[in-house]
Amino acid sequence: MLRVRVYDNGRLLDGDEALLGTPGHKWIDVLQPTEEVLNKLAERFGLHKLAIEDCLHLDQRPKLEEYGNHQFLVLQGFSTPTDKWSDLEMHEVHFFLAADWIITVHEKSHHAIEQTHKRIEADPANTLGRGVDFVMYLLADALVDRNFPLLDCFNDALEDLEERIFADYPSRDMLQETFQLKRALVTVRRVLSPQRDVVGLLARRGVPQVQERTTIYFRDVFDHLVRIYEQIEAARDLVGSVVEAYLSQVANRTNDVTKQLTIFASIFMPLSFLVGFFGQNFDVLGGPVFFAIMLGTIVALPVAMVFWFRHKDWI
Repeated sequence: MLRVRVYDNGRLLDGDEALLGTPGHKWIDVLQPTEEVLNKLAERFGLHKLAIEDCLHLDQRPKLEEYGNHQFLVLQGFSTPTDKWSDLEMHEVHFFLAADWIITVHEKSHHAIEQTHKRIEADPANTLGRGVDFVMYLLADALVDRNFPLLDCFNDALEDLEERIFADYPSRDMLQETFQLKRALVTVRRVLSPQRDVVGLLARRGVPQVQERTTIYFRDVFDHLVRIYEQIEAARDLVGSVVEAYLSQVANRTNDVTKQLTIFASIFMPLSFLVGFFGQNFDVLGGPVFFAIMLGTIVALPVAMVFWFRHKDWI
């Protein structure tokens, strides 16, 4: 699906490919691209074949490349449709940025793109009217800001997991959930780390197709990415703490079991000796007298040992 928005002389036009030849600042948004559609755009706007190939093959690394009259960018973002970290979805968006047009190519819809469309509808003069590089900023800013709620989900899940580990006996499911969180954090870090460098390039002066007044806004996006990266590192440290808490609880539980088994063994050890000693012919050793002594000792000794263990706070 192809959507074209054009701002010219105070007018905002919204339509399809029929507006591609209309003068003004143009934003061309391509959802679920096909090779036929991209080739048409490449022929009209002079898009490079390598960039078109990247658009048709997802899982590209965030990057910024210059091709003649336009810049080609790859940015990625994340979303959680159900506000749960386990439903993490990665979105890859490709950008072609020129002097008076910008083309966005993406396979799936994303809240950041819909949000930018709404901002342009609400105030076209101060969005698309300020230049297509400002639209690029709006899209990048929305993509980055969507990561803050995601990191909040990670932190809440880790804190809840840590509380459950200390409240109950830790299970293997808790350990598995911890490592799933760790893998998800590694994925987010792997994407946002190079993306920080890409936005840092846009925040510098001298990048073609990016006005000097717009670089200030990209600096703000870069600052957000730095904050996100720091939160990711803090979350990774928290994962390590959760794993240590799990191992500590398992070790404590093992120590408790070992202590209980040791206490039982300590109680039955003298009883085994008594039974072995008195398990002789009582007619020879005195009959009922020795039998009564054995019963009394067998009853009194465990009771005395239990009181002694409690006095020492061993049980």
